[in-house]
Amino acid sequence: MAEHPNAALIRRAIEALNAGDDAYLDSIMVEDVVWHTTGASEPILGKEALRSMANDDRGYEFTATLRDVTASDDHAVALISSHVVRDGRTLDFDTAEIFHLVDGKVTERWAFSDDTARIVEFFA
Repeated sequence: MAEHPNAALIRRAIEALNAGDDAYLDSIMVEDVVWHTTGASEPILGKEALRSMANDDRGYEFTATLRDVTASDDHAVALISSHVVRDGRTLDFDTAEIFHLVDGKVTERWAFSDDTARIVEFFA
């Protein structure tokens, strides 16, 4: 059975993230994307704000490993293990990420982690 197109899109997005392919990531999000980040009280609103946040956080190495992804016509759910190195410290954590998709574009994303407090402390 063929993989759902939205699952393939998220699989490709994780590959692009690890490869630093910002152009691909940019191409799969709507301009007014709503990006709920682990531990943040407010979502990041819009592609431009998301780009700005990503550029501000370039002081670390990040690798994501997609453990599983499932999708329907409107959503994809990805289980992701992440490894981060920052200032000689490392952090490994897992997330479940839900993506709302319309016409092959991410319109909203939510991330839920195994240890939000540890992630917030690491990036503080």
